[in-house]
Amino acid sequence: MRLAALLAILAATIAAASCGGSNDTLTVYSGREEELVAPLFAMFTGETGIEVEVRYGDSAELAATIAEEAENSPADVFWAQDPGSLGAVEEHLDPLSDGILGMVPEQFRDRDGRWVGTSGRVRVIVYSTEALAEDEVPDSVFDLTDPRWQGRIGIAPTNASFQAFVTAMRLAEGDEKARQWLLDLKANDPKTYEKNTPIVEAAAAGEIELGLVNHYYLYLVKEEQPDAPIANHFLEPDDPGGLVSVAGAGVLESTGDRSTAERFVEFLLSPDAQRFYVDEAEEAEYPLVEGIAPKPGLPPLEDLAGLDIDLTSFGAEHEATIEMLRETGYLT
Repeated sequence: MRLAALLAILAATIAAASCGGSNDTLTVYSGREEELVAPLFAMFTGETGIEVEVRYGDSAELAATIAEEAENSPADVFWAQDPGSLGAVEEHLDPLSDGILGMVPEQFRDRDGRWVGTSGRVRVIVYSTEALAEDEVPDSVFDLTDPRWQGRIGIAPTNASFQAFVTAMRLAEGDEKARQWLLDLKANDPKTYEKNTPIVEAAAAGEIELGLVNHYYLYLVKEEQPDAPIANHFLEPDDPGGLVSVAGAGVLESTGDRSTAERFVEFLLSPDAQRFYVDEAEEAEYPLVEGIAPKPGLPPLEDLAGLDIDLTSFGAEHEATIEMLRETGYLT
């Protein structure tokens, strides 16, 4: 009887472990680069014991994958670099709980509650301090079409953050003005890069003098090259080039474990995870949860209010932005 009882307990334990597998592993599609956010995944596993399987990729490409996979997606959470990519798959996202949504200011979350911002970023012009003094750097992206900047600008048109900026310009200035700006900029023969980091590295190396990037990539490069001759120039608050945007996360309808998926999103808004951007992260993004100040030296987020546009609308406008970039020769 004693052996039979032991065997019964062992069988029950194995069955419980088998049934609880979804609670022990989480699948995240991450449009955030591995070098930026891998420590946060490790922190989550360390705090909860839940292993995370991460598929890294470009946010827009991952959004297309989610749309294709639909209800068969193995992903539990989509963590994207920009609101547009999240909006592109909004029909595949479950609304988040009010408790999670309430952790972040209204302007940094989906109006229908399907995703929430996890960190903030500001578009800036990174520049070579060897080539330019700060007062020589334009205060508006519209000044970059001046022929004096011929061949001296770096951009990343295939990157989600550049595409979000173009969406912001379309919404703020209209399609005609945005299309003309893209054509005029192309006439200035900008150098193109796959991502933001290579643009900042190119400015440091003297390959370019100016680059359109998110603010935090400067800090990432400076971590590796402390003496790199580069700096950020923050644009006028109402300029499309100074877009204040967010990375964000949402829970997929396809998840087999909604509570664990929400637990991860909630973790990203926890004090420890938000302070990560201030105390530990190389890239210095803005915390979005009230009461946590950004890294010293960064202007307060409220001083960079930016354009009066709804980040939620970026998803619906994403395809139109991609089409405009194709029409103007930035994408194939």
